[in-house]
Amino acid sequence: MAGRPLRVGIQLPEVEWEARWPDLRAMALRAEEVGFDSLWYGDHLLYRRPGDARARGPWEAWTTLAGLAAVTSRIALGPLVAATAFHAPAMLAKMAATVDEVSGGRLVLGLGAGWNETEFAAFGFPFDRRIDRFEEAFTIVRTLLREGAVDVAGAFYTARDCELVPRPRPGGPPLMIGSSGPRMLAIAAPHVDAWNAWFDAFGNRPAGIAPLRERVDAAARAAGRDPAAIERTVAVLVRLPGGRGRVQGGAANDPVPPVEGSPAEIAATLRAFAAEGIAHVQLVVDPITLASIEALAPVLADLDRG
Repeated sequence: MAGRPLRVGIQLPEVEWEARWPDLRAMALRAEEVGFDSLWYGDHLLYRRPGDARARGPWEAWTTLAGLAAVTSRIALGPLVAATAFHAPAMLAKMAATVDEVSGGRLVLGLGAGWNETEFAAFGFPFDRRIDRFEEAFTIVRTLLREGAVDVAGAFYTARDCELVPRPRPGGPPLMIGSSGPRMLAIAAPHVDAWNAWFDAFGNRPAGIAPLRERVDAAARAAGRDPAAIERTVAVLVRLPGGRGRVQGGAANDPVPPVEGSPAEIAATLRAFAAEGIAHVQLVVDPITLASIEALAPVLADLDRG
């Protein structure tokens, strides 16, 4: 891994097929064995898409992440990304601290406001004023993880004389914002360690990174921070032989052309992302199976050659 120009993670199956715990465990262990840097799991509850014969949904993200943390030993892991609306923010901080402890300090806490109105309505979470709600929740979560205590009575959330004990590692897990929206960036840029974009935000190609990179740079400068202090990460859609279009929650078909080709060609594209300033990619693989994880090992080996 010494010569690898960027870290490479993989997103585990969400609703592409009904992966049970033994499947997720086996895929996580194999991803760690072949040399992936990180594991990611979506924080969603329910999808109902037009044309689907039945509803789809993944397992609950934090319970799954705790299990993955317990069975792995090296690989980083996190939600891609956690919806702050799904839990009281103080409880979200408590869960993140616990998973970070179980993992031995390997959690990356990706956060966002959520977008899928279907699951908000079905599980009883308010969908209005999502960014206002995110801002308040984000304040509570980050303050508890980084400082250990908070006292807030806001418009949406209350955490009065709240303490996070036992404490996680000093400073808590790194925080990652999963949004490119101007207001979300303005809220997060003063505080986060990393930024993330989904593949359809940049056309799934290195050439699409520059406008987003400039937007993050501007948000960092407006917050009085060096843009280099915010790590750039992106999810990249990769198709392997046998892929037929990854079934996901938000779209019936791939919205952008996937990255595909030989291991050397895929590695070359990932190097091009690194040249655009991307430090970490999360591969969204079609098909997402144990065999696909094994098939990507040559890509990682190619990257490790520098």
